[in-house]
Amino acid sequence: MNQPTNEPIASGYAEALAELEEILARLERSDVDVDVLAQQVQRAAALITFCRDRIGNARLQIELVVAELADPT
Repeated sequence: MNQPTNEPIASGYAEALAELEEILARLERSDVDVDVLAQQVQRAAALITFCRDRIGNARLQIELVVAELADPT
């Protein structure tokens, strides 16, 4: 389930979050397949990293806009 390095993990934050929720629901089931458990956890880790990057980028953009509004010169 490894993603090629030239393709994004997900098309956007909402898609990544939805997939994370699906993975969590599968992992919480009592009949979880141990053979795919490691793959699911690895995919979840990649999605979490993707989401953190998106949040960090959004925070930076917001800080830049706020800084421009505070300095009208």
